[in-house]
Amino acid sequence: MPSPFPGMNPYLEKPEYWSQVHKWLIVLIAQSLNPQLRPKYRVAIEERVYNATGDDSMLGRVGILPARKDHVVVQSSQSNHQEPSALVTVAAPSVKPMKIALPMTEMVREWYLEVRKVETGKVITVIEILSPKNKRSAEGRSTYETKRQKILDSLTHLVEIDLLRQGKPMAMNNQAFQSHYRIVVSRSQERPQADLYAFNLPQAIPSFPLPLQPYDREPTVNLQQLLHNLYDQGSYDLAIDYSKDPPPPLSTADAAWVKEVLIEQ
Repeated sequence: MPSPFPGMNPYLEKPEYWSQVHKWLIVLIAQSLNPQLRPKYRVAIEERVYNATGDDSMLGRVGILPARKDHVVVQSSQSNHQEPSALVTVAAPSVKPMKIALPMTEMVREWYLEVRKVETGKVITVIEILSPKNKRSAEGRSTYETKRQKILDSLTHLVEIDLLRQGKPMAMNNQAFQSHYRIVVSRSQERPQADLYAFNLPQAIPSFPLPLQPYDREPTVNLQQLLHNLYDQGSYDLAIDYSKDPPPPLSTADAAWVKEVLIEQ
């Protein structure tokens, strides 16, 4: 069963699904490209490992109840005559612990793809699918931006896929536009110019060419079809609760569009 949405499925951005979706897309892109690239090239799945603090684990705030009075004053009285007030000290209730979450260091593993020339093993193109940590956490963003800049300063092509609405987009010289999602195809010989595919939730995910060495035929990556495939193969129709709103929150117009699409299914 394909995804009910013509483009990106916003429910797949939910954190509990995204780590799986990321891996599915990496594998499916490699599977679709390798038969088209052989025998000159092959696509390899690589892994980036770094330590990061769990800065997203404490998004809520711990509520503190108003402080209780330490002492209670009890006044006794007799009819027709008032005696001096008697002060009685009552012990305050003992403080009970509350459960909190502390930031912990975690090992992060992120998959990406390298298109290599079979004869020499040289990396021709890197394909990255951004994760929430690349866009939000300090360590994740810093680690990715360092690698990104090294690629942009080299002769290696870069394909950067951003299917997450939440988080700060990666740096570009021209940021006068806004879009939910982005695909950047950066050819080494054309830098600093690059091809940007900017699209929003109601739009289909655009297909894009995979840059290779000069004069070699460039295969087209149909990311939309691959997303439908992973939705079907991962049985996400059984996992997603479409009665709830997708995270992060949508605009009023986009939320109405999502409900309309789901009603028509």
